[in-house]
Amino acid sequence: MAVPATQIRSGMIILIGDKPHRVVSKQHVTPGKGNAVVQTILQNLETGGNVNHRFRSAESVETARLDTHELQYLYKSGDNFTFMNQESYEMIDLSEEVLGENGKYLQENLVINAEYWEGKVVAIDLPTTVVFRITDTPPPLKGATASGGPKPATLENGLVVKVPQHLSIGDLVKIDTRDDSFVERVTE
Repeated sequence: MAVPATQIRSGMIILIGDKPHRVVSKQHVTPGKGNAVVQTILQNLETGGNVNHRFRSAESVETARLDTHELQYLYKSGDNFTFMNQESYEMIDLSEEVLGENGKYLQENLVINAEYWEGKVVAIDLPTTVVFRITDTPPPLKGATASGGPKPATLENGLVVKVPQHLSIGDLVKIDTRDDSFVERVTE
């Protein structure tokens, strides 16, 4: 389906040279002279590389049709992460290259959405939040409250985040996967 370049939005998947690209950012530029353009940064979903691309405002772009399937994370073996397709029960191995930074959030039995292009996984969508246990953090300050200043905490996946002063080792915390921020304490 073709859309005008002025309707491109961040996160949209478009085709450039018959290859799928995710729009990382876009800016509508109106120079003093000449025609308006849409300046974008695109991520090639097959290679993972970023490119700058400029569209004329009058130009149309083709949106990509991706298939989406739910995958359940099972385990990591070497550099590969093994998933099971929730519909066909097929086992699928994805490399660290395909997962990128998302690999650090994977936990046993976590269900994700995988986007397929011509039968190959090109991107995954994580849940907005995940729960991890704190494995290392300074002891709580006496009389600390939830409104106190944050302190660093290392989670079971190795991620270091800022958490409230009253939390300690062994506590479960909910983390936002979009920006690695602390959301809330979780009770077991």
